[in-house]
Order: sequence, then structure tokens, then C-alpha cells
Amino acid sequence: MDRTWNNKAWFLVLPVLLLVAFSAIIPLMTVVNYSVQDTFGNNVFFWVGVEWFEELLHSPRFWQALLRNLIFSAIILAIQIPLGVFIALNMPRRGWGVSVCLVLMALPLLIPWNVVGTIWQVFGRVDIGLLGYTLARLGINYNYVQDPLAAWVTVIVMDIWHWTSLVVLLCYAGLVSIPDAYFQAAKIDGASRWSVFRYIQLPKMNRVLLIAVLLRFMDSFMIYTEPFVVTGGGPGNETTFLSIDLVKMAIGQFDVGPAAAMSLVYFLIVLLVCWVFYTVMTNYGEESGR
Repeated sequence: MDRTWNNKAWFLVLPVLLLVAFSAIIPLMTVVNYSVQDTFGNNVFFWVGVEWFEELLHSPRFWQALLRNLIFSAIILAIQIPLGVFIALNMPRRGWGVSVCLVLMALPLLIPWNVVGTIWQVFGRVDIGLLGYTLARLGINYNYVQDPLAAWVTVIVMDIWHWTSLVVLLCYAGLVSIPDAYFQAAKIDGASRWSVFRYIQLPKMNRVLLIAVLLRFMDSFMIYTEPFVVTGGGPGNETTFLSIDLVKMAIGQFDVGPAAAMSLVYFLIVLLVCWVFYTVMTNYGEESGR
């Protein structure tokens, strides 16, 4: 029996394709064009090939910023994923406390990124900030403007405060979707709380944990606004991540070609690491489900 395909549905998808073309594909092609050319101004360009990519890959500045990004993302994932799972496991499943907890968890996510940076910039100041003033009164030398360790701690704690809620909400959604029959069977078998988590809750949260890891890696690896507002990339270059270095190169120095090459390498790194995360966690989930 021959099937008759109705292609009119493509007209519904066409506006989305046009929007994606104008918002993503065309700007990406523009960046690719700039990455292989150079200019002396007046909108006059000439071909340089892969020169900017070679210069970027031999630049200590790029590798140092990349290392800072990787360290930051690793710390964020190592803290936020277990912390988010722990909070989600201890949130109520029924009653009025559910709504209260969900609202409290969602509040940090509603604050714009630049406002978060401003809040922590003021909060950590020694003269007027509650955190900075309290630590100074306790005799703790804390100054995120001059001390690299204090700057890193401030940026990390700020990101944990801002984004752990996302992990909590995702994990909580995965937990409440588990049928009660699993827990009833575990109770009859006398399973411990760790066994329930290991063999019931964790496997059922694999998909949401994958989403949480991917989202948090992408957000943390591409972080810009919060550390820029709080530390400006300092002290020195201690908190200058790839995003901040890229903006300095593109806007501050107006090196369009090198900035375009760095943007593409940056994009490919994020894409590659996300693909690795997805492949590893998907294979782990399939093996756990057997």
C-alpha cells in the first residue's frame, strides 16, 4: 500500500528554520569568514587562511584561559551535582512544603546574571559588604580584588548560589516521577536508604542528571557576566576565563580575525566536551538499565 505524504507540515516549520538561519547560521558563517581574513580597517579584508588558528594554538594566553575554564567547570560540576541531588532527596514529596521549597529553589534562577554579579560584588566588599565586613571582623584576610584565592572562592560560591537550584529542580522532577511501587517493593525487601538510592533513584535520574551535567557544564564553561562584574577578570588575569579574554580581544583590542578564530575553537571545545559527556552518561545509563 502506497503512503501519501503530506508535506504541508513543512510550512509550519519554515518560520522556525528562518529564525534559526538569521539568529545562528548567518552569524556563524560571518565568524567563519572573519576567522580566515585580516583587515586594516575601512571594511577592506584580505585572505590569511589558518594563520589566526595557528597563532591561537601557540598562544600561552589562550591555553591559560582554557585551563582556568576547565578547572572552574570541574569544580562547579563536582560541587553542584552532588549538592543538587542531596537537596532534592531531602525535599518533601507532599504537603504545603513542596510549593515553598520549589519557590525558594526557583528564586535564584529568576535573578539576571548582571544583578547576581552586582549583588556579590557588594556583598563581598570589606567596607560595606556583609560578607567582607564579617570576615574582616573575624580576622580573616578576605579581599577578592587583590587575593586570587579569594577571587576564585567568591566566583565559585556565587555560581553555586545562583545555579545549584537548577540541578535541584531537575533532580526533584526525576525523583517525583518514580512510581511508588518501586519504593513499596524496596520497603518489603528491607532495603536500606543507600540501596534505594543506588538501585532505584539514581538509575531513574540518569536522564535528568545528563541534562543537568550538560547544562551546568555549558553555562559554567561559557560564564562571562558574573565574574566580569565581580572581579573584571582579576586580580591580574586570575579569573580571566575564555569568554572574558574573547571579549577583551574582540571589543577591547578590536582584533576581529583572532577573536573570530577563538570563537570557533571555543565553540568546538564546548561541542566536543558535551558530546563526550552525552556519550559516556548515555552508555552508563544503558548498562545500568540492563
